[in-house]
Amino acid sequence: MKLATKQSHSQFAFIVSIPIAILGGLMGLGGAEFRLPILAGPLGYSARQVVPLNLAISLITILISLLVRGKILSLSTVIPYGQVIIFLIIGAMIMAFIGASWAKHLSNEKLERIILVFLIIIGCALIIEGCLPESLPALVPPIPGLQIIVALSCGLIIGLVSSVLGVAGGELIIPTLIFAFGVDIKIAGTSSLLISLPTVIVGLLRYHHQGSFINKEPLKETVLPMSLGSFIGAIIGALLVGIIPSNLLKIVLGIILNIAALKVFLHSKA
Repeated sequence: MKLATKQSHSQFAFIVSIPIAILGGLMGLGGAEFRLPILAGPLGYSARQVVPLNLAISLITILISLLVRGKILSLSTVIPYGQVIIFLIIGAMIMAFIGASWAKHLSNEKLERIILVFLIIIGCALIIEGCLPESLPALVPPIPGLQIIVALSCGLIIGLVSSVLGVAGGELIIPTLIFAFGVDIKIAGTSSLLISLPTVIVGLLRYHHQGSFINKEPLKETVLPMSLGSFIGAIIGALLVGIIPSNLLKIVLGIILNIAALKVFLHSKA
């Protein structure tokens, strides 16, 4: 049910984004997937509106996270994985452009079903990742040609999910870097932001070209307060890292994401 007034709408958007960002910060993620059921549920946006708005919020949170990480960690740590990162970016940018164009031709009902399927896949991925040990041998052998093919293929999947869900894609990028290529978890977090930034920008530009931001009110009423709340929550989450085991948190939040996705998107808006 859509919130009654613009003021209550903005206040709710701000307040609810804080715990989402706190939980995301505890896992080293942005929490964009958890914003989707809120945008489509209590905030009352259609699936077609939800995706570009979520992308806009994701872009702001990525930029803030990069600024924070740049002061804490040296970006030079990602250089040894430069080849993998570059081809992940190439694949993700290509499919972000295609995905945004493809989504334009879908009906709102079809887009809702696709969002539901993607959210359930991500929720299950979080549960599986939470059950795995924190470090495993790299699944992809250090053969340059093979790594390029795998990185490009994974990038295509990441770009599609990013452009159709309006997310930065950290929930897919970080496990890919850690388990497929053996990247250290801290370096994977920084690398994920570097991969997400151009991917989200391409998707946003494509949606902007399609006229998704002609109405400026959602930017003021939703994107701005949710971005501010996400910034505050991310800082709190970073300070609380280690209090709750991240693996347990991923399992719980994966289950919650599946339930929320089914509740919000498994119905006809009509």
